[in-house]
Amino acid sequence: MRSPALRSPWRALWQRRRPHFRLALGPPSRRRQSTVHVPAAQLQFGQPIHETHPHLLGPGELTPGITAIEYARRRANLASKLPEGAIAILAAAETKYRSGAVFYPYHQDPDFFYLTGFKEPQALAVIEKTGPGGQHDFHLYVRPKDAKAELWDGARSGIQAAEDVFNADHAGDVAHANTTLADILSSGREVYTDLPGSFRPSAYAKYFGALSDLGSNGLAKLFERTRASSKPLRPILNELRSIKSEAEIQNMRLAGQRSGRAITDAMRKQFRSERELDAFLDYRFKMEGCDNIAYVPVIAGGQHSLTIHYVQNDDVLNVGDLVLVDAGGEYGGYITDITRTWPVSGKFTTEQRELYEVVLRVQRTCVALCRENAFLSLDKLHKIAEEGFRDGLTQLGFDVSRNEALTTLFPHHVGHHVGLDVHDSPGMPRSAALRPGNCITIEPGIYVPFDSRWPARFQGIGIRIEDSVCVGPEHAYVLTTEAVKEVVDIEALRE
Repeated sequence: MRSPALRSPWRALWQRRRPHFRLALGPPSRRRQSTVHVPAAQLQFGQPIHETHPHLLGPGELTPGITAIEYARRRANLASKLPEGAIAILAAAETKYRSGAVFYPYHQDPDFFYLTGFKEPQALAVIEKTGPGGQHDFHLYVRPKDAKAELWDGARSGIQAAEDVFNADHAGDVAHANTTLADILSSGREVYTDLPGSFRPSAYAKYFGALSDLGSNGLAKLFERTRASSKPLRPILNELRSIKSEAEIQNMRLAGQRSGRAITDAMRKQFRSERELDAFLDYRFKMEGCDNIAYVPVIAGGQHSLTIHYVQNDDVLNVGDLVLVDAGGEYGGYITDITRTWPVSGKFTTEQRELYEVVLRVQRTCVALCRENAFLSLDKLHKIAEEGFRDGLTQLGFDVSRNEALTTLFPHHVGHHVGLDVHDSPGMPRSAALRPGNCITIEPGIYVPFDSRWPARFQGIGIRIEDSVCVGPEHAYVLTTEAVKEVVDIEALRE
């Protein structure tokens, strides 16, 4: 047991600053005599560390921009919100397969990543509260080193690195985690987890289905046997994840800056098809320094913009139409969500400009109110957006007097939380007052169907403008300013 909780990361920082790591060789009975030092740069891990990838990570960082100390503080913050004797259990995301042995790019479960910084599959994390405040033990069960498996699937960090790099107080082989968990649960503690019933079978069956006489619902039955009760972890993690640290905001700012530059550069060019524009943004996000795209982008030309989540991205782009682009890059696991709408030709028509200016005015108003001293929530901001649209659309000749009119033209919410997920802190109520450190999107949009209820000259036009914004005490901090959005700025890009 290491208490206080921040003792472990200091050990890790000292360990990782040394030029060598210890490896125990030989059978357990001889390891005391067989320990050798190996240069860290010669070792292979399942993800970059500073010693092997100094171009990606600074000293003390487990992932870009986030230090071992910050990850430990997150675990301590979680422990401080748990009752004494409780434990939290989280699983890494499973590898997903397209077909046979062909896998999709791996993406770690955001909650697991938030608390551990560990980016490999087949892993379990247990945070066991051991005393008052944030005192806890951190258990991390991972895949052991395996030369044959690593030849095919790439390096694994292994059990030793779970302690020396990722600061686990206790580490072990994930295949044997069932025995350890049975011991931890034996005192009838409360268990906090978001996985229902027997836990998600795809993630847990291989570890707990083999428990003698417990069958495929192994862990659920283990709860029954040990009289441990299960409670949701989601509300606690939502509260923690919804307030971003300075390091998290910096990562999101970098993602927003790099993504915004790429989108502005796309506005300078004329593309023949949605696919060309899609490919250009994918390339530019990465060349600007993003790790990857943050989500499947929307590249919607013309009337495709009326579909909120249009992702086919396979049609032609016609001069005279608008193109709506909802896209963003990821950096260090963090993303920013951006939408811009611009004319394929580089110049707005009169109708496009008039409707665009209505959306832009509403967006500016809501962004300016992303501050604590405005005493607002996302739901209240949505009401303000609706009122702004009601006034602006009426001036353009829309009849929005009926109750369903605005919900038809503006069918989605004005914003959501953003961070490790596109929709971060899932389930976080939009009625909660905005606080400093909340990172949210502001994305008003108007989508005019081909319907006689609406002025004919606007039918078939869809416009959305979205920024990612960090709430401050007195001011909003826009993370995505590099993506231009003023009419004059957009049109000037082609001059």
